[in-house]
Amino acid sequence: MAEIQLANLAHSYNPTAPTPAYALEPLDMTWSDGQTYALLGPSGCGKSTMLNIISGLLRPSTGRVLFDGKDVTAKDTRARNIAQVFQVPVIYRSMTVAQNIAFPLVCRRVPSHEIRRRVDHLAELLEMTHLLRTPAVRLTADQKQLVSLARGLVRDDVSALLLDEPLTVIDPHVKFALRRKLKAINAEYRMTMVLVTHDQNEALSFAQTVIVMNHGKVVQAGTPQELFERPDNEYVGYFIGSPAMNFLTAHVKGDQTGLDGCDSVLGVPHDLRETDSLKLGFRPEHVDPVKGDIQLKGSVRKILFEGVDRVLEIAAGRNLFRARLDNWSGAVGDQVSLRVPAANAHWYVNGNRIGQPVTRLAP
Repeated sequence: MAEIQLANLAHSYNPTAPTPAYALEPLDMTWSDGQTYALLGPSGCGKSTMLNIISGLLRPSTGRVLFDGKDVTAKDTRARNIAQVFQVPVIYRSMTVAQNIAFPLVCRRVPSHEIRRRVDHLAELLEMTHLLRTPAVRLTADQKQLVSLARGLVRDDVSALLLDEPLTVIDPHVKFALRRKLKAINAEYRMTMVLVTHDQNEALSFAQTVIVMNHGKVVQAGTPQELFERPDNEYVGYFIGSPAMNFLTAHVKGDQTGLDGCDSVLGVPHDLRETDSLKLGFRPEHVDPVKGDIQLKGSVRKILFEGVDRVLEIAAGRNLFRARLDNWSGAVGDQVSLRVPAANAHWYVNGNRIGQPVTRLAP
């Protein structure tokens, strides 16, 4: 296990170009020993580039990678003691499950009794004891991924476990069970784990810290709760949550803020310029029919059914917003009056959240 530090790290696949394009923009970041992390973002955002640099498969254009304070930038994967699980599971088809898991230990000439102990313990933890004698060629996709995972964990000298979209090939109903097993492994071994994924549900349900990336940049890193409740920018607000965060266009009128469909009088954020793009952001989950400081009125345009919940799409002048309501009864075309607590609303200027809270002025 190891603390992983990325110091002034950046990478370009064409570093000699007059103006090199960076697949990974310069960053400084430290990942604590024994914690779970997720690199979250769309394809091409730089998350796999970062993972490959950490594993030693790719050397960065600039900066350093440190494990427990030791510079490993120039060292290969084997010297870093990294275990990596890929999107497509790697197994030895001619071996049984037990032989696949034990293979790294056999190569290191670990005594046979110790190999059996570790393999049996991991098989019990991953609930695959009944598969140990099964030929690997007969396994399902999710079982093969479990074998690949166990083979990475069987060594006791692994600094970190890197997971490169390992659940992509797994059926949706099996993914939950695999995430649960990964958490159990982290609790058992206290191993630093880094998951690469484009699926927000995977990231938020697995990691203690989620690192959201876009166009080679880390746009926000934080706990799932922090990303959901206080997105630093509109990109994170749209990317995290389903439905996405609402962003209502606002305009300044003297010392007040005008907002289509808003009956509440809101104060103007400090230092706002006329050319600034001002928006009010809030989650559909924070809309309430009764409680809240900010009153919004509009017409229901669509109703989306999600179990007992109803997600309403509401037109408020030139703005559209969504509200998730329990057991709402109504119809398209209804006029509604809803409220949002000021504590759950944020101002965004030019796409970025400002620290000033939303204030409701006396009418």
